[in-house]
Amino acid sequence: MPDVSSFTRSLFSPLPARYDRLAEILSFHQNGAWRLAAVDAIARGLATNGDGRKPLILDVASGTAGVAIELARRTGGTVVGVDLTEQMLRQGAENVAASPVAGQIVLVGGQAERLPFADATFDALVFSYLLRYVDDPQATLVELARVVKPGGVMASLEFGVPAGPVWHPSWVGYTRLVLPVAGLLTGGPAWWRVGRFLGPSISGHYQRYPVDWTVRAWEQAGFTGVAARTMSLGGGLIMSGTRARG
Repeated sequence: MPDVSSFTRSLFSPLPARYDRLAEILSFHQNGAWRLAAVDAIARGLATNGDGRKPLILDVASGTAGVAIELARRTGGTVVGVDLTEQMLRQGAENVAASPVAGQIVLVGGQAERLPFADATFDALVFSYLLRYVDDPQATLVELARVVKPGGVMASLEFGVPAGPVWHPSWVGYTRLVLPVAGLLTGGPAWWRVGRFLGPSISGHYQRYPVDWTVRAWEQAGFTGVAARTMSLGGGLIMSGTRARG
């Protein structure tokens, strides 16, 4: 992939208007549960490590701001959402404006690989569906860690690959055959393209970067207590850890 950022923009730019609805439908309504699990990990970490202040949280690959809105609601803190794609941010801004926590959320353009924030700025950080869209996942994790305060918590949401003699071939069949057609029928050609891309992208990512590798990469970036939790028969992966102190 010669230019990952350009590819990502081209893939996601046509999607925002139907993104939230189709992400739920095409994931059998699991996407929302995965989002809540990532938010839960952040909320638990803040409850353990917090000092009573309203937290400042960074939401990387914020997209249409679904995670940012839930984080603001759950924690009462201020959430900064960062995304690469302008069209996704526009839809996110509409979603934020229509939410009861609009005053707690700021959305900005930016790249996860070069965050426009000072070291140790945020009490917590969450990212969603990110590491398949960067050139160097390890370097990106180091950059994410840079902006988290010592003792701060980080969580992530990503697709997983189910294992076993039943669920793995079922997942392969769904992602390679059903998902592209379902995307086309419900969202048009842009969703057909996404449907064709997702399955091979997810499989290829874990061939290069298995979950064990990713856990080590978090640890090498400076996180402790790194945990990986699969959901939905392995179709979703939630990770969390705490930024090392000192």
